[in-house]
Amino acid sequence: MTIVKLRALTILTALGDVQTELVGKAVVLTDGKAGTVENVWLDELHGLRISIKGHDGKWPISTIKFEQRCQKL
Repeated sequence: MTIVKLRALTILTALGDVQTELVGKAVVLTDGKAGTVENVWLDELHGLRISIKGHDGKWPISTIKFEQRCQKL
């Protein structure tokens, strides 16, 4: 496997991991918006971006201030 393919595979694997981790979780952004993460995208200009249910637009993943933690029962 070439180095380019290996890097691409690493990026896509990380994207899949983030999607699994964040989609469906409640988050609060640094600008005060809050809600459930609907989707995660890889934007070639801005990196990872998220959409939040009930809010129009996409935000950089770096604007997440707080995310819901899993509770053990």
